[in-house]
Amino acid sequence: MLGLAVGGFSSVSTNGRTGLVTFCILLLAWVVGFIIRLFSVIRFESVIHEFDPWFNYRATKQMVENSFENFYNWFDSTAWYPLGRIVGGTVYPGLMVTSGLFSIGIYHRTLGFIHYMCHLLSFPVHIREVCVFLAPVFSGMTAIATYFFTKEIWNEGAGLFAACFIAIAILIIISNIMVKITCLYLQVVAFFKYLQTRVPSDTLKQLFTFGAIFSAGVIFVVVVGLTYAGVIAPWSGRFYSLWDTGYAKIHIPIITSVSEHQPTSWASFFFDLHVLIATFPAGVRLCFNNLNDERVFVILYAIFASYFAGVMVRLMLTLTPIVCVFSAIAFSRVFELFLNEQDNEINVATNQSNNEQNSVDKRLYDKPNKANKKVNYPSQDTPTSTTIGSQSKQQSSGNNGSNMRAVAYVLIIFILYLFVSHCVWVSSNAYSSPSIVLASYGKDGSRYILDDFREAYFWLWQNTKENARVMSWWDYGYQIAGMGNRTTLVDNNTWNNSHIALVGKAMASNESEAYKTIQSLDVDYVLVIFGGYIGYSGDDINKFLWMVRIGGGEHPNEIRERDFLTSTGDYRIDKSASETMLNCLMYKLSYYRFGEVRLDMRTPLGFDRTRGSEIGRKNFELDYLEEAFTSKHWLVRIYRVLPPENLPHLSRTRRRIHHRASGKSRLNNRGRLNTPSKGSSKHFT
Repeated sequence: MLGLAVGGFSSVSTNGRTGLVTFCILLLAWVVGFIIRLFSVIRFESVIHEFDPWFNYRATKQMVENSFENFYNWFDSTAWYPLGRIVGGTVYPGLMVTSGLFSIGIYHRTLGFIHYMCHLLSFPVHIREVCVFLAPVFSGMTAIATYFFTKEIWNEGAGLFAACFIAIAILIIISNIMVKITCLYLQVVAFFKYLQTRVPSDTLKQLFTFGAIFSAGVIFVVVVGLTYAGVIAPWSGRFYSLWDTGYAKIHIPIITSVSEHQPTSWASFFFDLHVLIATFPAGVRLCFNNLNDERVFVILYAIFASYFAGVMVRLMLTLTPIVCVFSAIAFSRVFELFLNEQDNEINVATNQSNNEQNSVDKRLYDKPNKANKKVNYPSQDTPTSTTIGSQSKQQSSGNNGSNMRAVAYVLIIFILYLFVSHCVWVSSNAYSSPSIVLASYGKDGSRYILDDFREAYFWLWQNTKENARVMSWWDYGYQIAGMGNRTTLVDNNTWNNSHIALVGKAMASNESEAYKTIQSLDVDYVLVIFGGYIGYSGDDINKFLWMVRIGGGEHPNEIRERDFLTSTGDYRIDKSASETMLNCLMYKLSYYRFGEVRLDMRTPLGFDRTRGSEIGRKNFELDYLEEAFTSKHWLVRIYRVLPPENLPHLSRTRRRIHHRASGKSRLNNRGRLNTPSKGSSKHFT
C-alpha cells in the first residue's frame, strides 16, 4: 500500500510539474508575442500603421457610435464619390463584430465589446487604442491554438516549440472567420458524429469517399459550365494571377501595381522565416514516415501553401503557420533522440550496477558446500583484466556520447538564439515603422520625426468644408477618410477599375485636359505625395507610371505609356524627359515652386533628392489650380481647384481687344457711302 501511494504521489507530482512547465512556457510565449508587437507604440505612440486598418477603424467607430444594424445597412457616401459604397454587405465584419453584446442571432462584437466593457469598468479607452492593442493580445491566443494543434499532430513538446515559434514569427496575422462559417462547420461535424452512431465505420468511410469525389466533380462541372455560359461572373484577375503570374501584368495593371501581389523572391523566404525554412522539410519528412489522417491534412496544407506563397508575396502569411508547426516537429524530434540516448545510457548503467549487486548478494547468502569451495570468485578489490577492459571501453564511449550531446545541445540552442534575435531585429526595424509617421536618424544616433501626413490630414479636417471632395491616388483614400474625414474619389478597396482609371487619366493629362476631368468629378482639392525634398521613395512620381498604365488601359487613345518615356525608353524627370512628362498634371503639382528651392550648397536649384537629378522644368505657373497647403518637409501637397470662369479661358498671347464693326461702318470709315438704289438720280463719290 505504501509503495502504491508513493508511486501515485510521484506520478501526480510529475504530471503537476509538466503542467506547470507547459503553463509557464505558454505564458512566456504570450508575453513575448505581445511585447514584440509594441515597438512602434513605444517609439512613436499608439497609432494605426498602414492604409487598410484605417478603414477597419472607421467601420468599428461607426458600429460603436451607432449600432450593428446601422453598420450592416451603412452606405458610405463619402467614399468613391459620386458612386458611394455599400459597406455592410461588402466587408467581413469578423474583426469589428465578435462576442459580447448580441444583436441578431449569434453575432458578437470584439472591438465594440471590449470598448464597452472598459467603459463599464470606468476605464475610458478610445476606440483607436482598442484597435491598436487587439492584435498583440490575440497573438497569445494564436500561440495557444498552435500549441494544441501541433500537440494533436505530433506531441506536447512539438506543440511548445510551435507556440514559441509562432509567437515571434514575423508574418503572423489574425485570421478573421465569420460566425456563419463557424456555425456551418459545427453543423457538418455534428452531422458526421450522428452518422458514426448509425452507420458502421467501414461503410461510413466508403460513403464519405464516394460523396466527396462525386460532390467535387459536380461542383466543378457546374461552375465551369455556368462560367462559360455567362450565368455567373468570371473569375477575378487576382484568381487568374495565382495560376499565370503574367496575366495581371498584361490585362489588369492595377493588380500588378500592388506590391503585395508580386511574386516572392528567394531572399524573402529567408528574411521572413530564417532557420525555419531549412527545418521545414525535415518536419514534413518525419510526418511522411508516420502517416495518419491528421498528418496527411497538414502535409497537403504545406504543399499548397508553399506553391501559393511562391506566386504572391501576400500569401506568405498562409505559409508561416505551417512552417512553424513542421519546424517545431523537427526540433522536438532532435531533442527526443538525444534525450532517449541519455536515458538509455542511464538505464544500462543502472542495470549493470543492479546485476553486480545481485551477484554479490548471491555469494553472500549461498550455503557452503563442496562445489562452492572449488569455485574461486574474484573479489571486488582485485578486478580481472577482462572486467577492466570492458569498463574502460564503456567509460570512453559514454564520455564520447555525452560530449556529442553537449555539442548538439549548444548548436541547437545557438541556432534558436539566432532565430529569436533575427525575429526581434526584423520586427523592430522592418515591420514597426508606421506609414504615416516617418523617422530619420542623424550621425549621432538622434532621431528626427517627420509627421507630414498627419499634419496635412489635420489641415484638411480644420480648413476645408465637410463636404469637400479630395482627389488623390487610391493608396491614400482610407487615410484621408480616417484622419481628414473628407470625401474621396477612390480608396484602397479598388473595386472599380474604371473610376481609378479616371484619376490616373487626370494625373497623366496636361492641365487643361485634366481640369475637364476634375470638373466632371466635382473635385475641390487635389492631394499629391512628393518625396523629392527629403528623399522619400514612395511618392507619387515613382508611382506615376502605374497611373499611366491604369489610365491607358481604359483610355488607350488619350494616354500612352511610351509618350512619358525618353527616346531610349527611360523614365526621367530631368531635361531629357519627354514633353508629355514635363507638361502633365502630376509633374506640375509635384514640382510647383520646387525650382526655387536649394537643398544645400552642393546641389543646384530644383534638385530632386529621390531621383538624384535636377528637374527639367522649373519656372511654370498653374492656370486651373492654386497651392493651398504644403507640409513642412514638402511631403504632402494640397491644391485647391479654381472655379470655372464666366468666359472661356484664353492664353496670355490671345488676351487682346478685338474691335468688331459691321460692313457698313467699315465703308463709312473709308469716306464713301453705299451705292444708291436703282432709280435714284444722285450719285455720291
